[in-house]
Amino acid sequence: MSKKRQKRKIIKENLFNKRRLIILNEDTFEETFSLKLTLMNVFVFVTLSTIIIITVTTFIIAFTPLREFIPGYSSSKLKKDATQLALKADSLSFALKKNEAYIKSIQKVLTGELEFAKFNKDSILAATEDVPSQVNLSPSKEELELRTQVTKEDSHPAYPKGTSQNSK
Repeated sequence: MSKKRQKRKIIKENLFNKRRLIILNEDTFEETFSLKLTLMNVFVFVTLSTIIIITVTTFIIAFTPLREFIPGYSSSKLKKDATQLALKADSLSFALKKNEAYIKSIQKVLTGELEFAKFNKDSILAATEDVPSQVNLSPSKEELELRTQVTKEDSHPAYPKGTSQNSK
């Protein structure tokens, strides 16, 4: 146990012993700069400097256009353009569907498969639109039971008026 204590004492002394950093002019041996330091001061200074440099670098990258140079990040203009192009492609594919249906109908009229009197552009376009499927909106048996249970609980509260749940 005493060896561990001695080692700790030596380390503590080394951390807090004052040392002098002197910068001399090599030609004249004139002292240009002098500073009293301890190893603990140097350690704290280096640690704080590292943390500050990392923080500043992170903020510079995160909040400036520099982030666009990092792989995986894209510019906001690029995202906006991609969204607009996706919308435009969707509308163009819808228009193409309509045009193809119209051309097929015209071909049917020209080949004689369909009479001209039955040919109507609105009916052709209506046939190309996607019709949403019918959804059953009637409540299920379990949902009806839950509704009746909730209405019973609302009409007959568990606690009489004037008392609260927290008063126990």
